[in-house]
Amino acid sequence: MLTAGDFRNGVTFEMDNGVWQVVEFQHVKPGKGAAFVRTKMKNVITGATVERSFNPTDKFENARVDRRDMQYLYSDEDLYYFMDLETYDQLPINAETVGDKLKFVKENDICKILSFKGNVFGIEPPIFVELEVIETEPGFKGDTATGTVKPATVETGATVRVPLFINVGDRIRIDTRTEEYMERA
Repeated sequence: MLTAGDFRNGVTFEMDNGVWQVVEFQHVKPGKGAAFVRTKMKNVITGATVERSFNPTDKFENARVDRRDMQYLYSDEDLYYFMDLETYDQLPINAETVGDKLKFVKENDICKILSFKGNVFGIEPPIFVELEVIETEPGFKGDTATGTVKPATVETGATVRVPLFINVGDRIRIDTRTEEYMERA
């Protein structure tokens, strides 16, 4: 059992004949009245997102979500193929389920495939990836304003904001959760 007071980002639970994942949460203690938990949550099966408030003592059943490491092989039109590293079985996943989660993932990278009772509902890319910059404007000597950034396209085709000193051919580390440049690799 899980209470609303235990909510954290990524927690999955069963409610109203559905499986929900907490996207954002906030514990609120107003000046008058009882405390409550303001939550933004996503239905993992349908993808619907709702905002709702709960009493911190409300109880919910934990949802057992399976997270399996699988290797991203290739894409073919609207299907993305992943291989189970233990059984070598290939699993096709449609583009709607994948969404934009693979924009920083290259072929042969390891991802986590999320499923509930055998139904795949999501993908978690690696938290940090190292990619090569294939296109960006050159930085000029004297452009040293603190915090100035420019767009750069990486080898997967995604665009990320990078500091001015990054050039074409540099390898950079990206945090896929925030989609931000971390450091030079």
